[in-house]
Amino acid sequence: MESMFDINREAEAISSEKTKFRFNPSDKEFHANPYPTYHRLRAEEPVHRTFLGTWVLTSYDDIKFLLRDPRFCSDNLPERLNNKTSYLENRHQNLNALVGASSKWLTFLEPPDHTRIRSLIGGVFHPEMVERLRPEIQEIMDKLIENVQRKDSIDIISEIAYPLPMYIISKILGVPKEFQNQMHDWADDISGIFCQFNSLSDLARMNETVLKFTESFREVIVQREKEPQQDLISFLITARNEGDKLTNDEILSICILLFITGEETTVNLIGNGMLTLLHHPDQREKLKRQPTMIYNAIEELLRYDSPVQAISRIAIKDVEIRGKEIKAGDRITMYLGAANRDPKQFSEPDCLDLTRADNRHLAFAGGIHYCLGAVLARVQGQVAINTLIQRLPNLQLATNTLEWRNHSFLRGLKALPVNFS
Repeated sequence: MESMFDINREAEAISSEKTKFRFNPSDKEFHANPYPTYHRLRAEEPVHRTFLGTWVLTSYDDIKFLLRDPRFCSDNLPERLNNKTSYLENRHQNLNALVGASSKWLTFLEPPDHTRIRSLIGGVFHPEMVERLRPEIQEIMDKLIENVQRKDSIDIISEIAYPLPMYIISKILGVPKEFQNQMHDWADDISGIFCQFNSLSDLARMNETVLKFTESFREVIVQREKEPQQDLISFLITARNEGDKLTNDEILSICILLFITGEETTVNLIGNGMLTLLHHPDQREKLKRQPTMIYNAIEELLRYDSPVQAISRIAIKDVEIRGKEIKAGDRITMYLGAANRDPKQFSEPDCLDLTRADNRHLAFAGGIHYCLGAVLARVQGQVAINTLIQRLPNLQLATNTLEWRNHSFLRGLKALPVNFS
């Protein structure tokens, strides 16, 4: 996941010099349904320059090309966070922990560091390794369903979508049970870093959260140094001890990032996917009758309402796109959610079709920053959504008023209350 950052909400109410089209990514209506805005931007100005100088891309072809273009690098969020430190009102406050951790996240690294760290941990998320987890993912999901089956209503987000990936990423990393719930809360807080609209007090709070997160992971690392297990933290300690492959700070940053992203994408995939199916009962019934459709269905749900809506890149050279001159140092925000509804790539893009063929969506981005946990998110989504549909019959939305989280780059519900019989 990538992030564009600015603390000034008013400044983000932006428009194109050419069309005077007002584009406000902080608007609640945009959060509730961004797709009409995407369609208009793509039709009127697919390479859109804001008054703040940021470029916004909404075309599938442009975004797919740029994701693999070496003339663009990852977002410089840690540097921009560091520049905010001098604005903190309390001179005893700083953002050192937040800056230090995020500067070592794969999200913001480039080769050779990106290559080194990704090659070290990539094997854990290889399709073969993830498939071995499928029975355990199903077992956890069955237990979650058993916990709620006697009820007649639940919140899918808090009772299903959050616990499942929390247990799984904890198992992969080797996080003991006594730490899991607290780390979940911390991960939820720090995920706000991927929101454009963080106040200085928000950032100061996140910095304190990173300090707590780091201290807890230090405790886990000390435990694993004494008693290694078959988990990622033990593996990273071994890599560190073999020489200069990894530092202590890098291990801590890897653990924090994986805990955050290991939850966020999957939570939003399950929540958005279930909401979509609740709005399309015919498609839901088709999947209920043919559960083996889930593999294709997950790809369509990822395309239709992507968990990650946007990522940012920085131009490292002058580049021309559709006649627009993008200068070195310019920030480009690519709306993956818009690319996945582009009619030039997908026939009837606003229609949900669980049998859609050749579904080359960009929900997990592309290039060297392609989502490391894509396979894991897919498998958890497949298991969770199929199990919910099969074991909780007659699911219905319990409210007509749903609230979306205040993230401009991530798309997810605060709650998804449903009734069932």
